Amino acid sequence: MADPRTGLAAGAEVEVEVTGWAHGGLGVARHDGQVVFVAHTIPGERVRVRIRELGPQGRYLRAEAIEVLAPSPHRVPAPCPWAGPGRCGGCDLQHIAVDHQRVLKAGVVREQLARLAGTEVEVTVEPLGSGAGAASRTRIEYAVDAAGRAGLRRSRSHDIMPIDECLLGMPGVDGPGVLDRGWPGATSVAAVLPSTGARVILPEPTALRTPTVTERVTAAGMTHDFTVAASGFWQIHPLAPTAFVETVLGFLDPQPGDRVLDLYAGVGLFAAFLAEAVTPLGQVIAVESDPQACSHAKGNLRAYRNALVVPGRVDDLFGVPRPKRRGAAAQRASRPRRSVRSGLIPDRADLVVLDPPRSGAGPGVCRAVASLGARRIAYVACDPAALARDTAYLREAGYALAGVRAFDAFPMTHHVETIALFARQP
Repeated sequence: MADPRTGLAAGAEVEVEVTGWAHGGLGVARHDGQVVFVAHTIPGERVRVRIRELGPQGRYLRAEAIEVLAPSPHRVPAPCPWAGPGRCGGCDLQHIAVDHQRVLKAGVVREQLARLAGTEVEVTVEPLGSGAGAASRTRIEYAVDAAGRAGLRRSRSHDIMPIDECLLGMPGVDGPGVLDRGWPGATSVAAVLPSTGARVILPEPTALRTPTVTERVTAAGMTHDFTVAASGFWQIHPLAPTAFVETVLGFLDPQPGDRVLDLYAGVGLFAAFLAEAVTPLGQVIAVESDPQACSHAKGNLRAYRNALVVPGRVDDLFGVPRPKRRGAAAQRASRPRRSVRSGLIPDRADLVVLDPPRSGAGPGVCRAVASLGARRIAYVACDPAALARDTAYLREAGYALAGVRAFDAFPMTHHVETIALFARQP
């Protein structure tokens, strides 16, 4: 199908000037007035692109750079031989100098907050450690092709490209035993290098029970060990847990006797440090919907009698109707559940941690959290747009954005982790 405005169809080639940067790691250009999102470019470049597809309702075009006619001074040779147009889709920013990657990411966070929340704020994306970008992941999942070879998917494709090494893996993650052997019958294989103990290799599907690993985190003068499923959620950058915990504690400033709600708590990373900070005089209530993560959280918090793990979805426990989903199957999966607030959720709290999934907390949960009257809320966001939407909801409910820190926890990709502080307005 051709674009009715420009007449361009998939496969057409044109020259464009990249003038902006969009959420998702794409350059923004225009051709005959039509917006074109272009992968593998940098603002300020003139490039020749190939149209890949027309967006919904013809609102924009997607394209890929095939020739750089006037490069940006921030363009560098990709350090990984598997990166680039038509190649591995895992690292979409390897063509950009690492320092400038962080500048572009900061601009996305600023733009989303300004556009969706009407809030102007200065943002700097902070590196973790040296910030060099390579050797920054303790967990890598590879797809496996029909021949049993492990590799990574090509950009915007289901095709699998066999590789011999991933640049982003910490030393020892994808070493012998992962990419140098076949995986017949597997659809994927993950390599996990925990902070303590030996590497774990997880082919899927497997009839074996998922093993656990122990992750040790030292932050704010405290050290905690966390049991987590090797296939479960844990930050992949080795320095991220410490940085995030110290930021949350610094933003919230927990005091002895405080009651804290840790929502979307996972295996209890924030809850453990908060339980120690509020002392036995205080209380921490950790809410998590994943049964396996809940089980591990209970074990990780066993030493704290002032910590309670509550299994369940945050919206259900607050009595917030689930958002409607499209399609018959989706509607069956989202039939109305709990409409009454759970007695396990207190009416008041002094502090709240919100660490929702990529889609964000949503208006109902934001209003329910605001009704607790907490003096401060720390919001951990993996998506700037979701953070911006929830910032608007929290502001409507009486909370002002009081601080933002952003971290380059996923170097060489467009992803950015942001932690925001919200304070109750008088």
